[in-house]
Amino acid sequence: MTSIFRKTGATGFCITLLCGSLLATGCDSLREKPMAPAASTTGTQPASSTLPAAPPPTQPYEKAVLSAATALFKNAKLPAEGMPALPKYPVVIDPLIDGMTGAQSVATQAMGVRLANMMREQYPQFDVKAFSKANVAKSPLVLIGTFTGVNAERKTTGPREAYRICLALADLRSGKLVSKGLAFALPEGVDPTPLAFFRDAPAWSEDPATEGYIKTCQGTKAGDPINPLYLDRILAASVVAEGIEAYEAGRYRDALDYYTSALAMPSGDQFRVHNGIYLANWKLGRRQPAEAAFAKVVDYGLAHQRLAVKFLFRPGSTAFMANPALSAPYPGWLKTIARRTGESGKCLEITGHTSPTGPEPLNERLSQLRAEFIKTRLAQNSPGLDKKMIAHGVGSRQTMVGNGRDDASDALDRRVEFKVIGC
Repeated sequence: MTSIFRKTGATGFCITLLCGSLLATGCDSLREKPMAPAASTTGTQPASSTLPAAPPPTQPYEKAVLSAATALFKNAKLPAEGMPALPKYPVVIDPLIDGMTGAQSVATQAMGVRLANMMREQYPQFDVKAFSKANVAKSPLVLIGTFTGVNAERKTTGPREAYRICLALADLRSGKLVSKGLAFALPEGVDPTPLAFFRDAPAWSEDPATEGYIKTCQGTKAGDPINPLYLDRILAASVVAEGIEAYEAGRYRDALDYYTSALAMPSGDQFRVHNGIYLANWKLGRRQPAEAAFAKVVDYGLAHQRLAVKFLFRPGSTAFMANPALSAPYPGWLKTIARRTGESGKCLEITGHTSPTGPEPLNERLSQLRAEFIKTRLAQNSPGLDKKMIAHGVGSRQTMVGNGRDDASDALDRRVEFKVIGC
């Protein structure tokens, strides 16, 4: 995905997620594929046989969740080899995420709870286990899912008018998907508020672990292989999930232990791990370790060519929010970004983004001014960097969430994007 910043000044690293087409896979893609030419309707073959299956209708949220889950569980082609006559298949749920940002929200968390309850109450063939390193090591079935805002054409651009629910059940023993579920939900009754870890995360960047998760769930069908990016990182992902759970509960020392443990694993160099180490240290008042962790966040973003950090601006202004609880770390972030960029010798394109609130010409102007403001602050912290940066604004033309709420749920729409470019 491309990196993002919003009209309120949120900055963060960005991720490019590629998915297959809806007609071919049961889920919309972020990059639309050209439709294959329709087969000839001449001869004895009826013309209707050449038409693609109609996509699912948009339903009330609760009904859509039930529809996608029922399809997933009832159509599952469960492995039979080596199983007893009446098997109970162990299943873990890797927390559901937003299909564009990779964030967990109140809505995705509640959906995961509902799916677990459905399996326990209605599908006795499944034995729901905790998503832990020990359980994942036993190669169970894994349930994953994405919850993504889409527009009237069911694409992930422009104003979002519905949500696409895409569920997948993967068999770690065979390395393949055994079932899929798809539905479209109306926005009423949906709470897209990010969980605390994702709300507090200072930055966002391309993360292969998240990319692999989304590519496994979207753009696939039953029988397809699990994306190797996801398969290779699932053990570390289970430790990260425990860290996020500890952070949500305010157990920051435990969260730091989980993130540090994940980082030490072969596949633990993940962006969310670096974010987690920063967040836990900051919450514990460990300022020097937090600054060192943020430097790793910046290095990761520069290595992946894009970096976005959540600077929150006052509405309609280039001034940061006056709330010290939010803006206190900003000077340190700016110094670190400037220092690590200068030391890397790389050049940056800084792009301002806004949410769609207000007239677009004003949004474009505001995003331009915020990008220039950040550029100036970086240059002040690193002499010589000014000639290695350009700044411009795109308004709300590249929203990633697009719900227009102007709150924590769409903070990534109000971003300033740092993209590494040739010097």
